[in-house]
Amino acid sequence: MPENAPRREPARSRLRDGGALWPSLCAGTLSTLAVALRSRRDRGAAAAGLNATSQWLWGRPARRRLGPSLRYTLTGYAVHQLCSFLWGAVFAAWNRRVRRGSRARRAAAVALLAAAVDYTVTPRRLRPGFEAHLSVFSMGVVYAAFAAGLCLAPERAARRRRAR
Repeated sequence: MPENAPRREPARSRLRDGGALWPSLCAGTLSTLAVALRSRRDRGAAAAGLNATSQWLWGRPARRRLGPSLRYTLTGYAVHQLCSFLWGAVFAAWNRRVRRGSRARRAAAVALLAAAVDYTVTPRRLRPGFEAHLSVFSMGVVYAAFAAGLCLAPERAARRRRAR
């Protein structure tokens, strides 16, 4: 390796210190809670919004299911977390490349990009499905919770590094 070449951190260190793992888990968890709370408020059934996400595998019956079930709710949660890892990786890569500016702005930009991709480019069957049970306001709350989750973990890791 040339003397002037930048040193790469080990993958485990990147995951632990603000890589894709923790932002993805936080974003997926906070947005799942937001989906459940807003789904309960808008539709009267907390599991309805998350069930709709399992339409990837189960089709239209998943969108119609209101109550919790292993088949629809667990699958919906898994699909949502997998998508959170995709967007968490985008956020982590952006944070590694850009050191200036606010992480909160980058998190908000990634959440807006996710919403735009989810509801414009993505085929209907592969969309999150939240829209079947949530108002437009509630959808905004879900994506804001996603952005907050992305931002939460890297800030925590950065504080830990500064404390050392």
